[in-house]
Amino acid sequence: MDIAFGLSCEEYGPADLLRQATLAAEAGFTGLWISDHFHPWNDAQGESPFVWSMIGALSQVADLPIGTAVSCPTVRQHPVIVAQAAATSAVLTGGRFTLGVGSGEALNEHILGTVWPTTPRRLQMLEEAVSVMRALWSGNVVTHYGSHYTVDHARLYTVPEQPIPVYVSGFGPRAVDLAARIGDGFVCTKPEPGLVGRFKNGSGAKPAVAGSKACYAASDDEARDIAYHRWPNEGLPGELAQVLPTPAHFEQATTIVTKDMIKMACGPDPRPHLAMVETYRKAGYDTLYIAPVGPHYEQMIALYRDEVLPAVRG
Repeated sequence: MDIAFGLSCEEYGPADLLRQATLAAEAGFTGLWISDHFHPWNDAQGESPFVWSMIGALSQVADLPIGTAVSCPTVRQHPVIVAQAAATSAVLTGGRFTLGVGSGEALNEHILGTVWPTTPRRLQMLEEAVSVMRALWSGNVVTHYGSHYTVDHARLYTVPEQPIPVYVSGFGPRAVDLAARIGDGFVCTKPEPGLVGRFKNGSGAKPAVAGSKACYAASDDEARDIAYHRWPNEGLPGELAQVLPTPAHFEQATTIVTKDMIKMACGPDPRPHLAMVETYRKAGYDTLYIAPVGPHYEQMIALYRDEVLPAVRG
C-alpha cells in the first residue's frame, strides 16, 4: 500500500498547505490529496482556501500526483466548470491529476440557496455530471440536455493528452455500487473491508484509496486534545456530515462527541501511526492519504519520514 499525503483546506491556509506539500515530497510521500470545501467543519479549523487555486500553486512546488478529496460537481460547482478546472489541473501536473468526486455535503453546497437533494437524487446528479465532464475532456463540442444539467455548445480548448481518472467517493452500498460502475477508482475514509470488497468485486479490482488523519504533539494527551478541539466532527455518526448546513450546526452536533470517539493516530510514538496504516492495508486499500491535524505538522511529517514510511516499506 502506498502512503501519500492529505492536505486539509478546512484547517490550513495557502502558505501552510504549500509548505506541507513541499515537506511531504521531500519526506517520500507518494502523492497529494486536497480537500474541496467552501466552509470548514467548525470555526476551530478556521480556513477554506479555493481548491483550484491551490492545485495550480501546488503543481509548481511539488512534483507529485495530485487529486481532489473530493469535489462535488453538482450544486455549488456546475460540472462544466469542474471539467474545465480539472482539465487545467491535469495539464499543469503533466497528466498526474485525479479528480475525486462525491455527492457532497450541505455544509458546502447549500450556499446558493437551493434545496439540498436526497441521497438518491444526489447520486443521479453525480452520475450525469461525470458523464458531462468526460464528454468535455474529449475536446469536442458538447451539447447536452439531461435530467439535471444543460450544456449548450461547450468546448474545452485546454485538455490533457490522456483521459482524467475519476475516483468516486462512497460510504454506503448505493454510492459504492455507483463508484464501481462509473469510477476509475474508489474513495473512502472508513477502514471497512466490506466497502472495499464490494467496490473491488463490482469494478473488476480497480484502485481503492482512503484518507485518514494524524495528530502530532509532544505527548499523546496533548495530541488528543488538539485532535478533539479541531476535528470533533470525525466522531459524528450516521449521515449528519452530509446534511448539517453550517459550521455552527456542526459545533452544536459535536457536543455529543467525546474525546475517546476520535480514532485518529495521535502522539509522537510511531506505533499508533503504524497501527492505523495497517488497519487500512488490511481493509484492502491501495493507497492511504494521511493528513496532519494541528500546528505541529512539520514534526509529524518528520516522524513519518524517519519512522513510519521506512517501516511500511520495509
